[in-house]
Amino acid sequence: MDTSPSETNNSPPEKRGKVEMESDNEDKDDTALNQQPLRAEINLEIVASDANGGARPSNSVPLLSIPFQQRPAFDSGHRITRLGGKYHIILAVTGSVAAIKLNELIQELKRQSPPNKLVVKVVTTQSALNFFDPKEMGDVTVYEDRDEWNMWKKRGDPVLHIELRKWADSLVIAPLDANTLAKIANGFSDNLVTSLIRAWDQKKLLYFAPAMNTAMWENPLTYQHLKTLKELLLYREIPPIEKELMCGDKGYGAMASPQMIASILASDIKNKFAVYSYSDY
Repeated sequence: MDTSPSETNNSPPEKRGKVEMESDNEDKDDTALNQQPLRAEINLEIVASDANGGARPSNSVPLLSIPFQQRPAFDSGHRITRLGGKYHIILAVTGSVAAIKLNELIQELKRQSPPNKLVVKVVTTQSALNFFDPKEMGDVTVYEDRDEWNMWKKRGDPVLHIELRKWADSLVIAPLDANTLAKIANGFSDNLVTSLIRAWDQKKLLYFAPAMNTAMWENPLTYQHLKTLKELLLYREIPPIEKELMCGDKGYGAMASPQMIASILASDIKNKFAVYSYSDY
Protein backbone atom coordinates (compact mmCIF):
# COMPACT_ATOMS: atom_id res chain seq x y z
CA MET A 1 0.00 0.00 0.00
CA ASP A 2 1.37 3.43 -0.98
CA THR A 3 1.87 5.98 1.74
CA SER A 4 2.28 9.74 1.56
CA PRO A 5 5.13 11.66 3.17
CA SER A 6 2.77 12.89 5.84
CA GLU A 7 2.07 9.30 6.85
CA THR A 8 5.70 8.17 6.96
CA ASN A 9 8.36 9.27 9.42
CA ASN A 10 11.88 8.95 8.04
CA SER A 11 13.35 11.58 10.35
CA PRO A 12 15.94 10.48 12.87
CA PRO A 13 14.95 10.59 16.51
CA GLU A 14 15.53 13.92 18.17
CA LYS A 15 17.80 14.03 21.22
CA ARG A 16 16.77 16.31 24.01
CA GLY A 17 18.84 16.81 27.12
CA LYS A 18 18.04 18.49 30.37
CA VAL A 19 20.47 19.58 33.05
CA GLU A 20 19.12 20.36 36.50
CA MET A 21 21.34 22.08 39.06
CA GLU A 22 20.48 22.31 42.73
CA SER A 23 22.22 22.77 46.03
CA ASP A 24 22.49 20.09 48.68
CA ASN A 25 20.97 22.72 50.95
CA GLU A 26 17.25 23.29 50.39
CA ASP A 27 17.62 26.86 51.63
CA LYS A 28 17.52 29.06 48.53
CA ASP A 29 19.42 31.91 50.16
CA ASP A 30 22.26 32.98 47.82
CA THR A 31 24.88 32.84 50.57
CA ALA A 32 23.93 29.32 51.52
CA LEU A 33 24.01 28.23 47.90
CA ASN A 34 27.51 29.62 47.44
CA GLN A 35 28.74 27.59 50.39
CA GLN A 36 27.27 24.27 49.33
CA PRO A 37 28.58 21.82 46.73
CA LEU A 38 26.50 21.70 43.57
CA ARG A 39 24.76 18.54 42.51
CA ALA A 40 23.86 18.10 38.86
CA GLU A 41 21.60 15.53 37.31
CA ILE A 42 21.62 15.06 33.56
CA ASN A 43 18.59 13.39 32.01
CA LEU A 44 18.85 12.42 28.34
CA GLU A 45 15.79 11.19 26.49
CA ILE A 46 14.98 10.25 22.89
CA VAL A 47 11.86 11.83 21.43
CA ALA A 48 10.61 10.77 18.02
CA SER A 49 9.71 13.52 15.56
CA ASP A 50 7.31 13.51 12.64
CA ALA A 51 8.13 14.47 9.06
CA ASN A 52 7.52 18.16 9.81
CA GLY A 53 9.95 18.18 12.71
CA GLY A 54 7.30 18.19 15.43
CA ALA A 55 7.53 15.95 18.44
CA ARG A 56 5.25 12.92 18.43
CA PRO A 57 3.70 11.72 21.68
CA SER A 58 5.78 8.94 23.18
CA ASN A 59 6.43 7.24 26.46
CA SER A 60 9.95 8.67 26.78
CA VAL A 61 12.07 7.70 29.77
CA PRO A 62 15.45 9.03 30.91
CA LEU A 63 18.27 7.05 29.32
CA LEU A 64 21.10 8.59 31.33
CA SER A 65 21.26 10.04 34.81
CA ILE A 66 24.66 11.19 36.08
CA PRO A 67 24.82 12.64 39.59
CA PHE A 68 28.06 14.36 40.58
CA GLN A 69 29.27 16.77 43.23
CA GLN A 70 31.78 19.55 42.89
CA ARG A 71 33.00 21.90 45.58
CA PRO A 72 32.51 25.61 44.94
CA ALA A 73 35.52 27.37 43.42
CA PHE A 74 37.73 29.19 45.89
CA ASP A 75 37.17 32.95 45.99
CA SER A 76 39.32 35.95 46.91
CA GLY A 77 38.93 35.16 50.60
CA HIS A 78 40.88 31.92 50.25
CA ARG A 79 44.33 32.15 51.84
CA ILE A 80 47.42 30.01 51.21
CA THR A 81 49.58 30.19 54.33
CA ARG A 82 52.98 28.71 55.08
CA LEU A 83 53.39 26.86 58.36
CA GLY A 84 56.50 27.13 60.50
CA GLY A 85 58.77 24.10 60.62
CA LYS A 86 57.10 22.43 57.63
CA TYR A 87 58.16 21.47 54.12
CA HIS A 88 55.65 22.67 51.53
CA ILE A 89 55.42 20.70 48.29
CA ILE A 90 53.15 20.99 45.26
CA LEU A 91 52.25 17.99 43.12
CA ALA A 92 51.25 19.07 39.61
CA VAL A 93 49.14 16.51 37.76
CA THR A 94 48.61 16.44 33.99
CA GLY A 95 46.51 14.38 31.61
CA SER A 96 48.26 11.01 31.58
CA VAL A 97 46.56 7.83 32.75
CA ALA A 98 49.34 7.64 35.36
CA ALA A 99 47.36 10.31 37.23
CA ILE A 100 45.37 7.41 38.71
CA LYS A 101 48.38 6.92 41.02
CA LEU A 102 48.13 10.39 42.57
CA ASN A 103 46.70 9.28 45.90
CA GLU A 104 49.23 6.45 46.12
CA LEU A 105 52.04 8.95 45.50
CA ILE A 106 50.74 11.29 48.20
CA GLN A 107 50.50 8.49 50.76
CA GLU A 108 53.95 7.14 49.86
CA LEU A 109 55.47 10.60 50.12
CA LYS A 110 53.96 11.09 53.56
CA ARG A 111 55.21 7.67 54.65
CA GLN A 112 58.81 8.30 53.57
CA SER A 113 59.03 11.88 54.86
CA PRO A 114 59.89 12.92 58.43
CA PRO A 115 56.76 12.73 60.63
CA ASN A 116 54.62 15.88 60.80
CA LYS A 117 56.95 17.84 58.52
CA LEU A 118 55.20 17.64 55.15
CA VAL A 119 52.38 19.77 53.74
CA VAL A 120 51.08 18.81 50.28
CA LYS A 121 48.92 20.69 47.80
CA VAL A 122 47.88 19.54 44.32
CA VAL A 123 47.38 21.54 41.13
CA THR A 124 45.72 19.81 38.20
CA THR A 125 44.93 20.30 34.56
CA GLN A 126 41.35 19.72 33.46
CA SER A 127 42.30 16.61 31.47
CA ALA A 128 43.93 15.03 34.53
CA LEU A 129 40.56 15.14 36.31
CA ASN A 130 39.46 12.30 34.04
CA PHE A 131 41.75 10.00 36.03
CA PHE A 132 41.24 10.92 39.68
CA ASP A 133 38.60 12.30 42.03
CA PRO A 134 39.69 15.31 44.13
CA LYS A 135 37.35 14.20 46.91
CA GLU A 136 39.48 11.08 47.40
CA MET A 137 42.58 13.11 48.29
CA GLY A 138 41.51 13.51 51.92
CA ASP A 139 42.84 16.69 53.55
CA VAL A 140 45.00 17.60 50.53
CA THR A 141 43.69 20.66 48.69
CA VAL A 142 43.35 20.23 44.92
CA TYR A 143 43.43 23.44 42.87
CA GLU A 144 41.85 23.66 39.41
CA ASP A 145 41.71 26.23 36.63
CA ARG A 146 38.37 27.55 37.87
CA ASP A 147 39.98 28.50 41.20
CA GLU A 148 42.53 30.69 39.40
CA TRP A 149 39.82 32.77 37.75
CA ASN A 150 37.39 32.85 40.67
CA MET A 151 39.98 34.04 43.21
CA TRP A 152 41.04 37.04 41.15
CA LYS A 153 38.40 39.61 40.19
CA LYS A 154 40.13 42.94 40.74
CA ARG A 155 43.41 44.57 41.70
CA GLY A 156 44.46 43.42 45.16
CA ASP A 157 42.87 39.97 44.89
CA PRO A 158 45.23 36.98 45.16
CA VAL A 159 46.63 35.50 41.94
CA LEU A 160 46.56 31.77 42.59
CA HIS A 161 49.61 30.63 40.63
CA ILE A 162 51.71 33.39 42.21
CA GLU A 163 50.48 32.56 45.71
CA LEU A 164 51.34 28.90 45.15
CA ARG A 165 54.79 29.84 43.83
CA LYS A 166 55.50 31.76 47.03
CA TRP A 167 54.09 29.00 49.26
CA ALA A 168 55.98 26.00 47.91
CA ASP A 169 59.48 24.80 48.73
CA SER A 170 59.50 22.49 45.71
CA LEU A 171 57.33 21.31 42.85
CA VAL A 172 57.03 17.92 41.19
CA ILE A 173 55.09 17.31 37.98
CA ALA A 174 53.91 13.70 38.13
CA PRO A 175 52.79 12.62 35.67
CA LEU A 176 54.03 15.00 32.99
CA ASP A 177 52.20 14.17 29.78
CA ALA A 178 53.49 14.87 26.25
CA ASN A 179 51.14 17.81 25.77
CA THR A 180 52.21 19.70 28.89
CA LEU A 181 55.86 18.82 28.24
CA ALA A 182 55.60 20.54 24.86
CA LYS A 183 53.84 23.54 26.41
CA ILE A 184 56.51 24.04 29.07
CA ALA A 185 59.37 23.69 26.58
CA ASN A 186 57.79 26.34 24.36
CA GLY A 187 56.85 28.76 27.12
CA PHE A 188 53.08 28.30 27.13
CA SER A 189 51.13 29.34 30.23
CA ASP A 190 47.52 28.66 29.30
CA ASN A 191 46.27 26.99 32.49
CA LEU A 192 46.98 26.90 36.21
CA VAL A 193 49.70 24.25 35.98
CA THR A 194 51.65 25.85 33.13
CA SER A 195 51.25 29.34 34.63
CA LEU A 196 52.72 28.10 37.92
CA ILE A 197 55.64 26.49 36.10
CA ARG A 198 56.30 29.54 33.91
CA ALA A 199 56.41 31.73 37.04
CA TRP A 200 58.44 29.21 39.08
CA ASP A 201 61.30 30.49 41.24
CA GLN A 202 64.46 29.10 39.60
CA LYS A 203 66.16 28.90 43.00
CA LYS A 204 63.67 26.23 44.09
CA LEU A 205 63.67 22.56 43.07
CA LEU A 206 61.41 21.37 40.29
CA TYR A 207 61.16 17.67 39.41
CA PHE A 208 59.22 16.13 36.56
CA ALA A 209 58.23 12.52 35.90
CA PRO A 210 57.28 12.00 32.24
CA ALA A 211 54.50 9.56 31.35
CA MET A 212 53.36 8.85 27.81
CA ASN A 213 53.01 6.18 25.14
CA THR A 214 56.27 4.69 23.84
CA ALA A 215 55.67 6.16 20.38
CA MET A 216 55.34 9.62 21.93
CA TRP A 217 58.39 9.05 24.12
CA GLU A 218 60.54 8.09 21.12
CA ASN A 219 59.39 11.05 19.01
CA PRO A 220 62.33 13.39 18.21
CA LEU A 221 60.35 16.35 19.54
CA THR A 222 60.24 14.73 22.97
CA TYR A 223 64.05 14.59 23.06
CA GLN A 224 64.26 18.29 22.21
CA HIS A 225 61.63 19.24 24.79
CA LEU A 226 63.38 17.23 27.52
CA LYS A 227 66.68 18.89 26.64
CA THR A 228 65.10 22.32 27.11
CA LEU A 229 63.71 21.40 30.52
CA LYS A 230 66.94 19.85 31.77
CA GLU A 231 69.64 22.03 30.21
CA LEU A 232 68.00 25.43 29.88
CA LEU A 233 65.56 25.42 32.80
CA LEU A 234 67.64 23.09 35.00
CA TYR A 235 64.65 20.99 36.02
CA ARG A 236 65.37 17.50 37.34
CA GLU A 237 63.97 14.50 35.49
CA ILE A 238 62.71 11.34 37.17
CA PRO A 239 62.95 9.11 34.08
CA PRO A 240 60.12 6.84 32.93
CA ILE A 241 60.41 3.06 33.07
CA GLU A 242 59.83 0.21 30.66
CA LYS A 243 56.70 -1.87 31.19
CA GLU A 244 53.44 -2.88 29.56
CA LEU A 245 51.49 0.32 29.12
CA MET A 246 47.76 0.83 29.63
CA CYS A 247 47.19 0.63 25.87
CA GLY A 248 48.83 -2.80 25.73
CA ASP A 249 52.11 -1.67 24.15
CA LYS A 250 55.34 -2.59 25.90
CA GLY A 251 58.21 -0.13 26.08
CA TYR A 252 59.53 2.99 27.76
CA GLY A 253 57.20 5.80 28.73
CA ALA A 254 55.51 4.62 31.92
CA MET A 255 55.85 6.98 34.88
CA ALA A 256 58.36 5.97 37.54
CA SER A 257 56.78 4.19 40.49
CA PRO A 258 55.27 6.27 43.32
CA GLN A 259 57.82 4.64 45.62
CA MET A 260 60.74 5.84 43.48
CA ILE A 261 59.36 9.37 43.10
CA ALA A 262 58.62 9.62 46.83
CA SER A 263 62.10 8.36 47.69
CA ILE A 264 63.76 11.13 45.67
CA LEU A 265 61.53 13.85 47.09
CA ALA A 266 61.76 12.57 50.67
CA SER A 267 65.55 12.76 50.44
CA ASP A 268 65.33 16.52 49.85
CA ILE A 269 62.88 16.91 52.71
CA LYS A 270 65.18 15.00 55.09
CA ASN A 271 68.12 17.13 53.99
CA LYS A 272 66.20 20.29 54.81
CA PHE A 273 65.55 19.15 58.36
CA ALA A 274 68.65 16.93 58.72
CA VAL A 275 66.32 14.15 59.83
CA TYR A 276 67.66 10.62 59.40
CA SER A 277 67.31 7.34 61.20
CA TYR A 278 69.59 4.30 61.30
CA SER A 279 67.21 2.57 58.90
CA ASP A 280 68.17 5.11 56.21
CA TYR A 281 71.75 3.82 56.03
